[in-house]
Amino acid sequence: MLRVSLLLRSGGAARRPCSDTNVVTVNVSCSRSIEFVSFRLTLRCSPPQFSSSFSGASVLPPNLLLPSNLVDPARLKRPPPPADCPLPLLRKCDAAVPSHLSPVQTWVETLQRPDGEPLGLAQLHPDVFAVRPRLDILHDVERWQRNFKRISHASTKVRSEVRGGGKKPWNQKGSGRARHGSIRSPIWRGGGVSHGPRGPTSYYYMLPLKVRVQGLKVALSSKMAQDFLHIVDSLNIPTPDPQYLLDLVRHRHWGDSVLIVHVGDEFPENLLQATENLKTVNVIPAIGLNVHSMLKHEVVVLTLDTVKFLEDKLLWHDQRYTPLYPFKLPYADFP
Repeated sequence: MLRVSLLLRSGGAARRPCSDTNVVTVNVSCSRSIEFVSFRLTLRCSPPQFSSSFSGASVLPPNLLLPSNLVDPARLKRPPPPADCPLPLLRKCDAAVPSHLSPVQTWVETLQRPDGEPLGLAQLHPDVFAVRPRLDILHDVERWQRNFKRISHASTKVRSEVRGGGKKPWNQKGSGRARHGSIRSPIWRGGGVSHGPRGPTSYYYMLPLKVRVQGLKVALSSKMAQDFLHIVDSLNIPTPDPQYLLDLVRHRHWGDSVLIVHVGDEFPENLLQATENLKTVNVIPAIGLNVHSMLKHEVVVLTLDTVKFLEDKLLWHDQRYTPLYPFKLPYADFP
Protein backbone atom coordinates (compact mmCIF):
# COMPACT_ATOMS: atom_id res chain seq x y z
CA MET A 1 0.00 0.00 0.00
CA LEU A 2 1.40 3.36 -1.06
CA ARG A 3 -0.04 6.60 0.34
CA VAL A 4 0.69 9.90 -1.38
CA SER A 5 -0.50 13.27 -0.02
CA LEU A 6 -0.52 16.30 -2.29
CA LEU A 7 -1.12 19.94 -1.40
CA LEU A 8 -2.78 21.92 -4.17
CA ARG A 9 -2.75 25.70 -4.03
CA SER A 10 -5.74 27.31 -5.71
CA GLY A 11 -4.41 30.29 -7.63
CA GLY A 12 -6.63 33.16 -8.77
CA ALA A 13 -9.96 31.35 -8.51
CA ALA A 14 -12.01 34.06 -6.81
CA ARG A 15 -15.30 32.21 -7.12
CA ARG A 16 -14.02 28.80 -6.04
CA PRO A 17 -16.23 27.70 -3.10
CA CYS A 18 -13.47 25.65 -1.45
CA SER A 19 -10.78 26.94 0.88
CA ASP A 20 -7.36 28.13 -0.26
CA THR A 21 -5.62 24.83 0.59
CA ASN A 22 -7.08 21.55 -0.61
CA VAL A 23 -5.62 18.26 0.60
CA VAL A 24 -5.77 15.47 -1.96
CA THR A 25 -4.96 11.99 -0.70
CA VAL A 26 -4.13 9.39 -3.34
CA ASN A 27 -4.08 5.79 -2.19
CA VAL A 28 -2.41 3.44 -4.67
CA SER A 29 -2.94 -0.26 -4.07
CA CYS A 30 -0.74 -2.56 -6.12
CA SER A 31 -0.42 -6.33 -5.99
CA ARG A 32 2.69 -8.28 -6.89
CA SER A 33 1.33 -9.21 -10.29
CA ILE A 34 0.14 -5.61 -10.84
CA GLU A 35 -3.30 -6.87 -11.77
CA PHE A 36 -5.11 -3.77 -10.58
CA VAL A 37 -4.40 -0.25 -9.47
CA SER A 38 -7.01 1.63 -7.42
CA PHE A 39 -7.05 5.35 -6.71
CA ARG A 40 -9.06 7.08 -3.99
CA LEU A 41 -9.26 10.87 -3.94
CA THR A 42 -10.31 12.64 -0.78
CA LEU A 43 -11.07 16.37 -1.03
CA ARG A 44 -11.50 18.26 2.20
CA CYS A 45 -13.14 21.57 1.40
CA SER A 46 -14.95 24.13 3.46
CA PRO A 47 -18.66 24.70 2.73
CA PRO A 48 -19.37 27.12 -0.12
CA GLN A 49 -19.24 30.75 0.93
CA PHE A 50 -21.98 32.74 -0.81
CA SER A 51 -21.21 36.41 -1.07
CA SER A 52 -23.74 39.20 -1.02
CA SER A 53 -25.70 39.94 -4.15
CA PHE A 54 -24.42 43.52 -4.01
CA SER A 55 -20.77 42.57 -4.38
CA GLY A 56 -19.06 42.07 -7.68
CA ALA A 57 -18.16 38.39 -7.12
CA SER A 58 -21.60 36.88 -6.58
CA VAL A 59 -22.19 33.15 -6.76
CA LEU A 60 -25.93 33.21 -6.07
CA PRO A 61 -28.10 31.30 -8.55
CA PRO A 62 -29.20 33.50 -11.47
CA ASN A 63 -32.83 32.40 -11.15
CA LEU A 64 -33.11 33.28 -7.45
CA LEU A 65 -35.93 35.74 -6.79
CA LEU A 66 -35.15 38.23 -4.03
CA PRO A 67 -37.42 40.90 -2.54
CA SER A 68 -37.09 44.38 -3.94
CA ASN A 69 -35.80 45.75 -0.65
CA LEU A 70 -32.79 43.40 -0.88
CA VAL A 71 -31.76 43.95 -4.49
CA ASP A 72 -32.46 47.68 -4.70
CA PRO A 73 -29.35 49.58 -3.53
CA ALA A 74 -31.50 52.60 -2.65
CA ARG A 75 -33.32 50.49 -0.03
CA LEU A 76 -30.14 49.80 1.88
CA LYS A 77 -29.85 51.08 5.41
CA ARG A 78 -29.44 54.83 5.63
CA PRO A 79 -26.26 56.10 7.25
CA PRO A 80 -26.78 57.50 10.75
CA PRO A 81 -26.56 61.25 11.23
CA PRO A 82 -22.93 62.39 11.54
CA ALA A 83 -21.67 64.20 14.59
CA ASP A 84 -21.23 67.47 12.69
CA CYS A 85 -24.60 67.40 10.93
CA PRO A 86 -25.70 70.97 10.10
CA LEU A 87 -29.42 70.17 10.35
CA PRO A 88 -31.24 71.46 13.45
CA LEU A 89 -32.20 69.25 16.37
CA LEU A 90 -36.01 69.20 16.26
CA ARG A 91 -36.51 66.98 19.30
CA LYS A 92 -34.35 66.50 22.36
CA CYS A 93 -34.69 63.53 24.71
CA ASP A 94 -35.98 65.06 27.95
CA ALA A 95 -36.10 61.83 29.98
CA ALA A 96 -33.12 60.83 32.07
CA VAL A 97 -30.68 58.62 30.16
CA PRO A 98 -28.38 56.18 32.03
CA SER A 99 -24.76 57.25 32.19
CA HIS A 100 -23.52 54.25 30.21
CA LEU A 101 -25.93 54.96 27.33
CA SER A 102 -26.49 57.83 24.94
CA PRO A 103 -29.60 59.01 23.07
CA VAL A 104 -30.22 57.55 19.63
CA GLN A 105 -30.17 60.12 16.84
CA THR A 106 -32.25 59.68 13.71
CA TRP A 107 -33.55 61.72 10.79
CA VAL A 108 -36.81 63.66 10.82
CA GLU A 109 -38.68 63.64 7.50
CA THR A 110 -41.82 65.31 6.19
CA LEU A 111 -44.85 64.13 4.21
CA GLN A 112 -45.37 67.48 2.52
CA ARG A 113 -43.17 66.53 -0.44
CA PRO A 114 -42.36 63.16 -2.04
CA ASP A 115 -38.59 63.39 -1.73
CA GLY A 116 -36.91 62.00 1.34
CA GLU A 117 -34.77 64.99 2.26
CA PRO A 118 -34.63 65.23 6.08
CA LEU A 119 -35.73 68.34 7.92
CA GLY A 120 -33.62 67.82 11.00
CA LEU A 121 -32.65 65.39 13.74
CA ALA A 122 -34.43 63.81 16.68
CA GLN A 123 -33.11 62.17 19.82
CA LEU A 124 -34.72 58.92 20.98
CA HIS A 125 -34.40 57.27 24.36
CA PRO A 126 -32.15 54.17 24.22
CA ASP A 127 -34.30 52.23 26.73
CA VAL A 128 -37.20 52.33 24.25
CA PHE A 129 -35.62 52.39 20.79
CA ALA A 130 -32.29 50.62 21.39
CA VAL A 131 -32.96 47.66 23.67
CA ARG A 132 -31.56 44.19 23.15
CA PRO A 133 -33.53 42.22 20.52
CA ARG A 134 -35.40 39.38 22.21
CA LEU A 135 -37.06 37.14 19.64
CA ASP A 136 -38.48 34.94 22.39
CA ILE A 137 -40.42 37.87 23.84
CA LEU A 138 -41.70 38.87 20.40
CA HIS A 139 -42.88 35.30 19.86
CA ASP A 140 -44.61 35.15 23.25
CA VAL A 141 -46.43 38.45 22.73
CA GLU A 142 -47.41 37.58 19.15
CA ARG A 143 -48.79 34.21 20.22
CA TRP A 144 -50.67 35.85 23.08
CA GLN A 145 -52.26 38.38 20.73
CA ARG A 146 -53.29 35.64 18.29
CA ASN A 147 -54.94 33.62 21.07
CA PHE A 148 -56.45 36.65 22.80
CA LYS A 149 -59.76 36.41 20.92
CA ARG A 150 -59.47 32.82 19.73
CA ILE A 151 -62.52 30.67 20.52
CA SER A 152 -62.91 27.02 19.58
CA HIS A 153 -66.51 26.02 18.78
CA ALA A 154 -65.74 22.29 18.55
CA SER A 155 -68.44 20.37 20.42
CA THR A 156 -69.47 16.71 20.63
CA LYS A 157 -72.58 14.98 21.98
CA VAL A 158 -72.61 12.72 24.98
CA ARG A 159 -74.73 9.55 25.08
CA SER A 160 -77.73 11.40 26.50
CA GLU A 161 -77.74 13.90 23.60
CA VAL A 162 -77.55 11.38 20.73
CA ARG A 163 -80.93 10.53 19.21
CA GLY A 164 -82.21 7.01 19.93
CA GLY A 165 -80.82 4.31 22.15
CA GLY A 166 -83.59 4.35 24.72
CA LYS A 167 -84.37 0.65 24.45
CA LYS A 168 -82.10 -2.10 25.71
CA PRO A 169 -80.76 -3.84 22.55
CA TRP A 170 -81.20 -7.38 23.95
CA ASN A 171 -81.82 -9.18 27.18
CA GLN A 172 -79.26 -9.12 29.91
CA LYS A 173 -78.87 -12.91 29.90
CA GLY A 174 -79.43 -15.79 27.55
CA SER A 175 -78.22 -14.33 24.25
CA GLY A 176 -74.56 -15.23 24.67
CA ARG A 177 -73.52 -11.72 23.75
CA ALA A 178 -72.02 -9.00 25.91
CA ARG A 179 -74.42 -7.07 28.05
CA HIS A 180 -75.43 -3.62 26.80
CA GLY A 181 -78.04 -1.16 27.91
CA SER A 182 -78.04 1.31 25.00
CA ILE A 183 -76.80 1.45 21.42
CA ARG A 184 -75.67 5.05 22.05
CA SER A 185 -72.98 4.04 24.50
CA PRO A 186 -69.53 5.56 23.77
CA ILE A 187 -68.20 2.09 22.87
CA TRP A 188 -70.78 1.76 20.09
CA ARG A 189 -70.35 3.06 16.57
CA GLY A 190 -72.68 6.04 16.24
CA GLY A 191 -72.87 6.48 19.98
CA GLY A 192 -71.92 9.41 22.16
CA VAL A 193 -68.40 10.73 22.73
CA SER A 194 -66.86 10.54 26.15
CA HIS A 195 -64.49 13.28 27.31
CA GLY A 196 -64.84 15.13 23.99
CA PRO A 197 -64.68 18.89 23.39
CA ARG A 198 -67.65 20.79 24.79
CA GLY A 199 -67.20 24.18 23.11
CA PRO A 200 -67.10 27.06 22.87
CA THR A 201 -63.65 27.03 24.48
CA SER A 202 -61.63 30.21 25.00
CA TYR A 203 -57.86 30.23 24.58
CA TYR A 204 -57.54 33.49 26.51
CA TYR A 205 -54.68 33.91 28.93
CA MET A 206 -52.87 36.97 30.22
CA LEU A 207 -49.18 37.67 29.86
CA PRO A 208 -47.32 39.49 32.63
CA LEU A 209 -47.35 43.23 32.19
CA LYS A 210 -43.56 43.44 32.09
CA VAL A 211 -43.45 41.00 29.18
CA ARG A 212 -46.03 42.99 27.22
CA VAL A 213 -44.15 46.25 27.81
CA GLN A 214 -40.85 44.64 26.85
CA GLY A 215 -42.46 43.31 23.67
CA LEU A 216 -43.30 46.84 22.54
CA LYS A 217 -39.76 48.02 23.26
CA VAL A 218 -38.20 45.11 21.39
CA ALA A 219 -40.48 45.65 18.38
CA LEU A 220 -39.66 49.37 18.21
CA SER A 221 -35.94 48.70 18.65
CA SER A 222 -35.95 46.01 15.95
CA LYS A 223 -37.63 48.34 13.48
CA MET A 224 -35.12 51.04 14.38
CA ALA A 225 -32.13 48.73 13.92
CA GLN A 226 -33.42 47.54 10.53
CA ASP A 227 -34.04 51.12 9.35
CA PHE A 228 -37.76 50.36 9.13
CA LEU A 229 -38.74 53.10 11.62
CA HIS A 230 -39.21 56.62 10.26
CA ILE A 231 -39.93 59.85 12.16
CA VAL A 232 -41.96 62.64 10.54
CA ASP A 233 -42.79 66.12 11.76
CA SER A 234 -46.54 65.77 11.12
CA LEU A 235 -49.06 63.74 9.13
CA ASN A 236 -50.27 66.61 6.96
CA ILE A 237 -50.20 65.85 3.23
CA PRO A 238 -51.03 68.40 0.52
CA THR A 239 -53.70 66.32 -1.25
CA PRO A 240 -56.15 63.51 -0.40
CA ASP A 241 -55.21 61.66 -3.59
CA PRO A 242 -54.13 58.07 -2.75
CA GLN A 243 -51.69 58.10 -5.65
CA TYR A 244 -49.65 60.82 -3.95
CA LEU A 245 -49.18 58.59 -0.91
CA LEU A 246 -48.29 55.58 -3.06
CA ASP A 247 -45.73 57.61 -5.00
CA LEU A 248 -44.24 58.88 -1.74
CA VAL A 249 -43.90 55.34 -0.37
CA ARG A 250 -42.38 54.09 -3.62
CA HIS A 251 -39.98 57.02 -3.95
CA ARG A 252 -38.67 56.58 -0.40
CA HIS A 253 -38.48 52.78 -0.68
CA TRP A 254 -40.68 52.15 2.34
CA GLY A 255 -41.48 48.61 1.30
CA ASP A 256 -44.77 46.84 0.68
CA SER A 257 -46.69 47.83 3.83
CA VAL A 258 -46.63 50.96 5.98
CA LEU A 259 -48.16 51.58 9.41
CA ILE A 260 -48.70 55.23 10.37
CA VAL A 261 -49.06 55.95 14.10
CA HIS A 262 -50.56 59.17 15.43
CA VAL A 263 -51.12 60.35 19.00
CA GLY A 264 -53.70 63.04 18.31
CA ASP A 265 -57.42 62.73 18.82
CA GLU A 266 -58.12 62.86 15.09
CA PHE A 267 -56.09 62.07 12.01
CA PRO A 268 -55.74 64.73 9.29
CA GLU A 269 -58.63 64.55 6.84
CA ASN A 270 -56.38 64.33 3.78
CA LEU A 271 -54.54 61.35 5.26
CA LEU A 272 -57.77 59.53 6.13
CA GLN A 273 -59.14 59.98 2.62
CA ALA A 274 -55.86 58.91 1.03
CA THR A 275 -55.59 55.70 3.08
CA GLU A 276 -59.29 54.80 3.02
CA ASN A 277 -59.01 52.40 0.07
CA LEU A 278 -55.34 51.46 0.40
CA LYS A 279 -54.51 48.01 1.73
CA THR A 280 -50.78 48.62 2.04
CA VAL A 281 -50.91 51.87 4.06
CA ASN A 282 -52.77 51.75 7.37
CA VAL A 283 -53.21 54.17 10.26
CA ILE A 284 -53.52 53.38 13.96
CA PRO A 285 -53.75 55.53 17.10
CA ALA A 286 -50.76 55.44 19.40
CA ILE A 287 -52.87 54.14 22.30
CA GLY A 288 -53.60 51.01 20.23
CA LEU A 289 -50.06 50.32 18.99
CA ASN A 290 -49.22 46.64 19.47
CA VAL A 291 -46.57 44.10 18.54
CA HIS A 292 -48.73 42.23 16.01
CA SER A 293 -49.42 45.37 13.98
CA MET A 294 -45.74 46.35 13.90
CA LEU A 295 -44.62 42.88 12.82
CA LYS A 296 -47.35 42.70 10.17
CA HIS A 297 -46.15 45.91 8.49
CA GLU A 298 -42.69 46.42 7.05
CA VAL A 299 -42.29 50.12 7.89
CA VAL A 300 -43.59 52.04 10.92
CA VAL A 301 -43.98 55.83 10.72
CA LEU A 302 -44.14 57.87 13.94
CA THR A 303 -44.64 61.57 14.52
CA LEU A 304 -42.60 63.59 17.00
CA ASP A 305 -45.57 63.76 19.38
CA THR A 306 -46.01 59.99 19.10
CA VAL A 307 -42.38 59.42 20.09
CA LYS A 308 -42.83 61.46 23.27
CA PHE A 309 -46.09 59.66 24.04
CA LEU A 310 -44.51 56.20 23.70
CA GLU A 311 -41.44 57.13 25.73
CA ASP A 312 -43.53 58.50 28.60
CA LYS A 313 -45.76 55.43 28.69
CA LEU A 314 -43.05 52.78 28.39
CA LEU A 315 -40.43 54.41 30.63
CA TRP A 316 -43.00 54.79 33.39
CA HIS A 317 -43.02 51.01 33.84
CA ASP A 318 -39.24 50.96 34.38
CA GLN A 319 -39.33 53.55 37.17
CA ARG A 320 -42.31 52.36 39.19
CA TYR A 321 -42.34 50.19 42.27
CA THR A 322 -43.99 46.80 42.72
CA PRO A 323 -47.74 47.41 42.85
CA LEU A 324 -49.61 47.05 46.11
CA TYR A 325 -52.86 46.30 44.28
CA PRO A 326 -53.62 44.63 40.92
CA PHE A 327 -52.42 46.14 37.66
CA LYS A 328 -55.97 46.26 36.28
CA LEU A 329 -56.87 49.09 38.66
CA PRO A 330 -56.08 52.67 37.56
CA TYR A 331 -52.97 54.42 38.83
CA ALA A 332 -52.81 58.09 39.68
CA ASP A 333 -49.19 58.46 38.54
CA PHE A 334 -49.73 56.88 35.11
CA PRO A 335 -48.66 59.42 32.44
